[in-house]
Amino acid sequence: MKCPFCGHEETGVVDTRVSDEGDIVRRRRKCTACEKRFTTYERPEIQLPQVVKKNGSRIEFSRAKLRASLDLALRKRPVSTELVDAAVTAIEEKLLSAGLREVLSQQLGELVMAELKKLDKVAYIRFASVYRNFEDVDAFSRAIKEVSPAARKK
Repeated sequence: MKCPFCGHEETGVVDTRVSDEGDIVRRRRKCTACEKRFTTYERPEIQLPQVVKKNGSRIEFSRAKLRASLDLALRKRPVSTELVDAAVTAIEEKLLSAGLREVLSQQLGELVMAELKKLDKVAYIRFASVYRNFEDVDAFSRAIKEVSPAARKK
């Protein structure tokens, strides 16, 4: 680590402490040339991809927007907050593990639908009706058949 005072390339770590939450490491350093002390902080840099919307514009990924979409689909449905949080986390982890800098909004929508399908079939149909822009009753019927246990046995 370069000294911020004299620019010397070598510094030594005098003290290391982890924050109470365990997500930040604080290091006290001392320059080997000018002997001045300074503090550095280390924290993980998690970069979620930007979302590319249908019109081509790009927006930052928002956990709050993702959660709001799930909450809207799950409104008045018997799904616990813990399960919704787990679904949001699962979607974020899939995005992070993909290692992409950008994700199409359609791909994000498909991830949401996959999680809703596991959580609640009615919420899945609600979300799908808006996401896939159902225009007629046949589109609803196809989506219902997709999640219906009777339809899967055939």
